[in-house]
Amino acid sequence: MNRAFSRKKDKTWMHTPEALSKHYIPYNAKFLGSTEVEQPKGTEVVRDAVRKLKFARHIKKSEGQKIPKVELQISIYGVKILDPKTKEVQHNCQLHRISFCADDKTDKRIFTFICKDSESNKHLCYVFDSEKCAEEITLTIGQAFDLAYRKFLESGGKDVETRKQIAGLQKRIQDLETENMELKNKVQDLENQLSITQVSASPVSNVTPKSPSTDIFDMVPFSPISPQSSIPTRNGTQPPPVPSRSSEIKRDLFGAEPFDPFSCGAGDFPPDIQSKLDEMQEGFKMGLTLEGTVFGLDPLDSKC
Repeated sequence: MNRAFSRKKDKTWMHTPEALSKHYIPYNAKFLGSTEVEQPKGTEVVRDAVRKLKFARHIKKSEGQKIPKVELQISIYGVKILDPKTKEVQHNCQLHRISFCADDKTDKRIFTFICKDSESNKHLCYVFDSEKCAEEITLTIGQAFDLAYRKFLESGGKDVETRKQIAGLQKRIQDLETENMELKNKVQDLENQLSITQVSASPVSNVTPKSPSTDIFDMVPFSPISPQSSIPTRNGTQPPPVPSRSSEIKRDLFGAEPFDPFSCGAGDFPPDIQSKLDEMQEGFKMGLTLEGTVFGLDPLDSKC
């Protein structure tokens, strides 16, 4: 059986499922930063990222800059990175977007994870310096991922975020229905104005109709400007019927057919909900790999 979650050493979870499902587990750490990586997984990938961010950190330290402290809130909804004082969310990493998580066995303070950015779709590696609890944080992220995947399967993929999207789409349909009704009213007003204009411009609109004069053959003389009449002529012929205008109007004021949410096909409507579910399913199927890895770099100064 394929497991969405994998780790090299099977260890007992550290928290109760309720703690991660109904609340969150907080951790304090220093945030070395994030950097783009080419692959969503791999020890070498995170090793290069940690090397790069450690080097940048030493440069900032020599310039007198301190590494910012952050608070991590880990739950089944993701890993939030917050300012510990203001509680402002700096990054919100959804669990199905996290593909790799590792802690440094030679430096119990360092841990990192790779997450796919929701806007750019680039893979970013986040690196932290904790108080010698890197392995615990790594396992907590793994447990949260495992619980989130189970909940996703049990709920059929309809999580909180998806329900918000459904509500937004329902409101969008209502707005389009209102817009469609307004366009229909405008079309009706234009039809009424056009009918009034045609009647006013007619030369016989205010004149009592009279019997047309006939020629020597007792026939109505032909006139190219004579309006068509629905009354049969003297010779018994019937003029061609005037096409109904209402049957011709199939487009709105902007030249497009009015929107009908009940007749449009699935391909005509943005598949936001389905794409969200597909993305989550793809992320969970990729799985989260936990590794205790050796970065082989100089440890951070414990006084920092």
